[in-house]
Amino acid sequence: MSTARNRREFLALAGAAGAGGALALTGCGGAAGSGGAAADGKSGARRGGQLRALFTGGGDQETIDPHAEALAIDMARTKALFDRLVDLDANMAPVPRLAEKWESNTDATLWRFTLRDALFHDGKKFTPEDVLFSLGRILDPKAANHFAQGLLAVVDLKKSRGVGPRTVELALKRPSAEFPALLATLGTAMVSSRYRNPADPVGTGAFRLKSFAAGQAFVAERFDDHWDGGAYIDELRILAADTDARGNALRGGEAEYAYEMTPTFARTAEADRAVRIVAAKGSTAHAIVLKCDQEPFDNPDVTLAFKLLADRGKLVDVVLAGRGTVGNDMFGKGYQYYPEGIPQRERDVAEARLLLRKAGALNKTLSIYTSSVAPGFVEAATLFAEQAADAGLRVKVTTGSSDTYFKDQLTKGVMGSHRSGAMTIPTYINDRLLTGSNFNASGWRRKGFDATFAKAQATTDEAERVALYGQLQRSIHDEGGLLMWGHPDWLNATAARVRGVAAAPPNTLDSARFDKVWLA
Repeated sequence: MSTARNRREFLALAGAAGAGGALALTGCGGAAGSGGAAADGKSGARRGGQLRALFTGGGDQETIDPHAEALAIDMARTKALFDRLVDLDANMAPVPRLAEKWESNTDATLWRFTLRDALFHDGKKFTPEDVLFSLGRILDPKAANHFAQGLLAVVDLKKSRGVGPRTVELALKRPSAEFPALLATLGTAMVSSRYRNPADPVGTGAFRLKSFAAGQAFVAERFDDHWDGGAYIDELRILAADTDARGNALRGGEAEYAYEMTPTFARTAEADRAVRIVAAKGSTAHAIVLKCDQEPFDNPDVTLAFKLLADRGKLVDVVLAGRGTVGNDMFGKGYQYYPEGIPQRERDVAEARLLLRKAGALNKTLSIYTSSVAPGFVEAATLFAEQAADAGLRVKVTTGSSDTYFKDQLTKGVMGSHRSGAMTIPTYINDRLLTGSNFNASGWRRKGFDATFAKAQATTDEAERVALYGQLQRSIHDEGGLLMWGHPDWLNATAARVRGVAAAPPNTLDSARFDKVWLA
């Protein structure tokens, strides 16, 4: 992303400064979902039919609580039933959703959001009271599984208030020039102030619930009074299936949408007229996490040695079938705050062996914990184990349950397979690299790093802010436990008769957005 583009996005987030702390319009408004494959009469969209969408399941770990979503299948259901105030476009820039525009004071400690004229599924209007209730629920200290709790801890609910029927002012405990982007993260959906039972969700989404059974099926019907015009399909079914089953069902006419397919499937399906591949280039991240809070990776020399052992080009060519780009041990390649000046880390077996000998870690046997939960995990772990053998290391590949892998990997093994969808770099750091992060799979815990991140979050000066995030990324590159070897293309598949599916990165507005899909 260019410096000029970064500048424009920063100004859109921070707002133009006004005298005396007056609120200044950020310029963020207009129709939601810009840049997506929105369907309308001119493009031949039509209503009717049922769409069956297949995702990797999570068994009894699945939930329809929008603030506890952790799995892709949970997120798809949340997007169907609920809306956020703000969402992210394909470039990780915030775009309006339930908030049609926003503005801030000069030091970005007070934000005012103008709400859309939206209805909940029970017919009640969406109001500032619902926004404050939703944030209060997310921040409830008794709910440790609420995904966005740490990220939104900057909100001062006691000083926040509604201003009229469609305006809410959110006060912050410290400056946050990128606050709207925080409201676009996972686990930030707006719920009704009457929301009490997650099994009985009432949202503002384009679909309303008919039935849900964890690990089995989710069925929802079109909500005709949705503020954005409602969905085209009559009924949405979200079902759990492993990768092979998703492909077979799609080819056999038993499903219309298959989430996250393998490069191998994509290559073979390109000759199949019944299937269409929808690819978002280089928009995800695959890594091997090295747990810095355990031996031998509590020694930075060992961590660096393992990063030097990776043949990233071969991993991309073999595991991703060439559908991706090499990584450089940092998240967010191409996004705002990604430092472009750091040289690409190359394979150096000789240097790795010297570092391992210095640390007394040669000829040891270590285990990498992986699973078939995501395409390429087992293959990457196996290939990296072969590459590590070139330095005299023995790496044993251990596979775990796909139903519980992302939870289990936090406590099992000294290495593990890791991936991430698209998100802002600050969100990734907050969720995965701080001492208190719920998903800190690499065990990276540094008080100085935490303090620098907090400073960056509070800094409204753009140049200083960029410098601080650059410092954080360099720390991750040099000492962190992310062996981020590649950025795969994001591959989804649809039946040939499905229209309106955008080639969007995961975790963005147009990813798995079934309200804009129709059947030809």
